[in-house]
Amino acid sequence: MHLSLNRRHFMGLMGAAATMPMMGHMASAATPFNFQASWINDAEFAGYFLAADKGYYKEAGLELEYLSGGPDVIPESSIIAGKADLTLTTPDTTIKAIVEQGAPFKIIGAQYQKNPIGIVSLAKNPIKEPKDLIGKTLAVPPVNVISVEAMLKISGIDRAQVNIVPYAYDPTPLIKGEIDASVDFTTNVPFTIKQAGEEATSFLLYDFGFTIFNDTVVVTEEVLKTKRKEIVAFVKASRKGWEENLKDPAAFPKTFADTWFKGTGRSIENEVYFNTAQKPLIENANGIFSMSDEAIAANIEALAAVGITAKREYFDTTVLEEV
Repeated sequence: MHLSLNRRHFMGLMGAAATMPMMGHMASAATPFNFQASWINDAEFAGYFLAADKGYYKEAGLELEYLSGGPDVIPESSIIAGKADLTLTTPDTTIKAIVEQGAPFKIIGAQYQKNPIGIVSLAKNPIKEPKDLIGKTLAVPPVNVISVEAMLKISGIDRAQVNIVPYAYDPTPLIKGEIDASVDFTTNVPFTIKQAGEEATSFLLYDFGFTIFNDTVVVTEEVLKTKRKEIVAFVKASRKGWEENLKDPAAFPKTFADTWFKGTGRSIENEVYFNTAQKPLIENANGIFSMSDEAIAANIEALAAVGITAKREYFDTTVLEEV
């Protein structure tokens, strides 16, 4: 089966699991627990880094093994292969795998209440809303085409009115004016563009109808049955780490400079920008990782716009009730 390896999505579930680099044992505790991240070590995972460094997982009785992600890592394959107990995904690809391939997944939480994926453009040639894309060239990673098409459909825009070209997570073509906009994390890329001497503007696909979570916390049904206590402990410790991290988004990134962030080639200023920008997308009045019935319904409705038939039963909120 063909596997399309990409930033954080999974296009062919039941293939071979990717090789996954790892950060090493985080603490010596009673019960081993393996966590697969969805991307390289950056501020997207700051709450987990803090929880590890502060000993929250150890206090919760876990010996955490943190598996870092990257372009060649397919998170869902990691839990299918049993290399990880829990991972972070996006609901569109995870639910597509459940519906089309019978994947035994349960979504038990959501790190991002609002998906940080959005349309990024230059302030001097701004794309402020979907209709501004008409007649323009938009660079989209192949894995995000479904999301963009959903936003266009919800906004009443014919897909043929937008020139969609491939994008490889490099803002250089945008900075050079070779494209009008790109699809990427709005929490991060505007900083890169500013460092190159340009000002960026952006909007979330979420704010224009594609109302889905991101970094959804996913386990297999079997692990949910056999390691429920450990899963609850992981979520509880991770929530504590995120709450502390987001109290002051500028405080902790610098403490990871020579450990978690070492070798990424990105500045601490970039990570502080990222951590600050993601704060309102993560925080939830009911606690980090919470999934309200209203938010789940919004996910189901948005996915229906692109022909993905999600069901409420794919989202299991019982773990959160125990946290």
